[in-house]
Amino acid sequence: MKPQVKIVNAESGEEIIRDANAKELAQMEIDAANDDATKAKADAKATAKAALLTQLGITAEQAKLLLS
Repeated sequence: MKPQVKIVNAESGEEIIRDANAKELAQMEIDAANDDATKAKADAKATAKAALLTQLGITAEQAKLLLS
């Protein structure tokens, strides 16, 4: 089943649900790739932060105290 697009006319309340066209499908793929990249970047940052805290021998709470 192809992804669908819902279009709502704000004035009349009419709703149209249709299959996504090629341009919309391409944009959906780009958006999904961007989401994956954002998640990977956040995961890498969290891993680096945890590694640094381990290297320093402190907890996240202790780091917050130092930075406050």
